Amino acid sequence: MAGPYSVPAVSEPEPHPEPSQASAGRRQFVSFTIWKLDPAFRRQDTATKQAAKQEFAAAVERRPQEFIGLAYSCVGLKADADFLLWRIAYDVDAIQEHTAGLNRTVLAGWLTQTHSFLSMTKRSQYLDPVDPFHDAESRTRLVPGRRKFLFVYPFVKTRQWYLLRLEKRQEIMTEHIRRGNKYPSVKLNTTYSFGLDDQDFVVAFETDEPKDFLDLVQDLRETQSSLYTQRDTPIFTCVQKPIAEILDGLFS
Repeated sequence: MAGPYSVPAVSEPEPHPEPSQASAGRRQFVSFTIWKLDPAFRRQDTATKQAAKQEFAAAVERRPQEFIGLAYSCVGLKADADFLLWRIAYDVDAIQEHTAGLNRTVLAGWLTQTHSFLSMTKRSQYLDPVDPFHDAESRTRLVPGRRKFLFVYPFVKTRQWYLLRLEKRQEIMTEHIRRGNKYPSVKLNTTYSFGLDDQDFVVAFETDEPKDFLDLVQDLRETQSSLYTQRDTPIFTCVQKPIAEILDGLFS
């Protein structure tokens, strides 16, 4: 499976405000949570379901300061996933505060969190000779949500990879990056989980063209870096939508 690499910067409007001067240069906490609805909730009366939907949607949209929250539908795309919340904050307390708000809703009693991945942003140690926009801080702040589709999975490299000399790893990654840069419609957000969670990385690809992501992954299978992949599942295919619309797809 595809591993972490750099992709060309895309000149598009920023969907979220720039960080304040106090937060500039700080690394972000990143949380991906996947939720599954108990089918029994669909047998509740209409008034109960509508009230629960409005309450939960309001809790999702109620965000702390300097907090990014995006919702994605997984309906019909993965057996143990109905929707994904991608949350980014400079303080892990903000993610916990937001989750506590969700837990206090009626609908939370009918939801199971089937997967949860925690990570942080970090400067990449590998240089991208192709990307003229790469700089020391280009990976420390995520600006997500520009594209319709999101593909998320945890990623673990073998221990043999970390025992290679940095120069050798850079050589391997240069080829990996070259292949990745053939697909500029696919934007990668690499985040790091060392010591925070069970994986080494969480990778999140954004694109409006799923076929390009499929071709990218197949192409990267042929690189030497794929020899050092230990685990790159489960994979979640997600479609960005407002949370109220996502809930409409789960019950009415």
